Amino acid sequence: MKKILAIQGSDLKKINIKTDTTLLLASEAQKRGYKIYYFEPEKISFLNGKIIALCKHIQINDKNKKVYTLIKTINFNLSKCKIILIRNDPPFESQYLYTTFLLSYISKKVKIINHPFAIRNVSEKLFSINFMKFMPPTLISENLKEIKNFFNRYKPIVVKPINGFSGNNVTLLKSLNIKNIKRLIKSHNHLFFQKFLPGVSRGDKRVFIIRGKIVGAISRIPKKGSILSNMSKGAHAKVTKLTDKEIKISKDVGKLLLKNNIYFAGIDFVQGKLIGDINVTSPTGLTAYKDLTGKNLAKFFWDKI
Repeated sequence: MKKILAIQGSDLKKINIKTDTTLLLASEAQKRGYKIYYFEPEKISFLNGKIIALCKHIQINDKNKKVYTLIKTINFNLSKCKIILIRNDPPFESQYLYTTFLLSYISKKVKIINHPFAIRNVSEKLFSINFMKFMPPTLISENLKEIKNFFNRYKPIVVKPINGFSGNNVTLLKSLNIKNIKRLIKSHNHLFFQKFLPGVSRGDKRVFIIRGKIVGAISRIPKKGSILSNMSKGAHAKVTKLTDKEIKISKDVGKLLLKNNIYFAGIDFVQGKLIGDINVTSPTGLTAYKDLTGKNLAKFFWDKI
């Protein structure tokens, strides 16, 4: 089998080359002799028993303003890859779901990270119910009576769509606007509610877990006036240390993720509490960690493959 790494990713033209984790992983794989084939979710097909994708064969240019060079475009049988990375951005909607079913068809022939079955099983918000003892008070519901009761008991609260990502539609509720809640329910069905932790203004902690092990962490500080620690929403990263409690929780989460065939994940803490986002579809932050510490976790990622 040729040393080909295929990456199912988002539109290369829209990637932030300064912060992107996928390109960092691809660059390290290239140094290890892999050819990089890149395709977007809409380019994958099932044809007479084969899973094929219209791929861009690219070369990563680490020390060049032009981050990658397109060598050629090829319609490729993905079962001939050695490894496939599923790295397109969430949300985990129908298109994302369908690609996991297609890739599952060849998952016994090709190593796929994270495994498509595991991505389907480990919902980024819902999987956190396995760790409720480590989390702030939490409600997952679209029942207005339950939502009102939860708000009255724990206000202010934060609401997030189950399939939300990058801080989109995350709202701090200091008062309960039923009209807005109904609008969110209509768009997203069940919603994720949590007691607000004011310590988020000082930053969260993103912990990187590879093959069940804690390999590093950064703190992400929201911009002034925001509760969102996503760097895509203007937060900035800094070096951080985990407390003994956070290390213990991260190890427990890592063990269960590994048991569920999740190779690479990111989990988040605020005020020492797990806040319910188990990032498995396309975990990010490795480039920021490298910039801050000089340590390239992409090397660890490929060493453990």
